[in-house]
Amino acid sequence: QVQLVESGGGLVQPGGSLGLSCAASGIIFRLAAMAWYRQAPEKQRELVAVIRSGGIINYADSVKGRFTISRDNSKNTVYLQMNSLKPEDTAVYYCNAQLPGTVAFWGQGTQVTVSS
Repeated sequence: QVQLVESGGGLVQPGGSLGLSCAASGIIFRLAAMAWYRQAPEKQRELVAVIRSGGIINYADSVKGRFTISRDNSKNTVYLQMNSLKPEDTAVYYCNAQLPGTVAFWGQGTQVTVSS
């Protein structure tokens, strides 16, 4: 049984920082491409950042230079460090795992709200 459990969301002021974690179980974590997506109200879910099994990283243009994705294969965990947060970063953030030749797996989501 695959489980992705996100943590670390919350309320932060504009310009602040927040870190998200996603602990995975039930998959061969080191082989998975791990990603963070987000979905704001009335908007489509969008890719924020992805880190592949080989370590290649891609970011959405909107978060480049502000967000950092990383992974710890020994802990089966992927992280998203978010700095210089803006109100438009407000969304539910979802962890995603993609293994070669299989369906994608999703976490339950964690709310991030950037507001003064």
